Amino acid sequence: MTTHDPIPARLAALKAMSVNELKAEWQVLFGAAAPNNSRSYLEGRLAYRIQELTHGGLDRETRRMLDLLADEVDGVLTRKSQIADPRNPVAGTRLVREWSGVEHTISVLRDGFEWQGRPYKSLSAIAKAITGTHWNGYRFFGLRERKRSES
Repeated sequence: MTTHDPIPARLAALKAMSVNELKAEWQVLFGAAAPNNSRSYLEGRLAYRIQELTHGGLDRETRRMLDLLADEVDGVLTRKSQIADPRNPVAGTRLVREWSGVEHTISVLRDGFEWQGRPYKSLSAIAKAITGTHWNGYRFFGLRERKRSES
């Protein structure tokens, strides 16, 4: 397959390839050996890569937001690069929330939050740890944006 093929034709061609051919295409497009994942994973990731190489990848801000969301799912700080969300209270602020008769105090850090001596990337991760279910952290801690009054 050449890089001059139109994108729709290249994407359609992925469906006709064998797994070995998909892995060979992976080597060409990523410059590394293909993972031993399912055929559908290889096809989807290759399709994305073809479009990414043609049209460009995600912008920096979108990548950072996706990293933030991934860390929110993971819950605990794991990366060196921290993302400051403009909705966060000022570092040093203490948030207090009562849940099931227990008062929880969260410290706002420059690069995240702390609860029970553990660092967290997001308020949502702390809310999930407290409640056992997924919450929007800003809503759980009463930090929702107020709706603008219509004039």
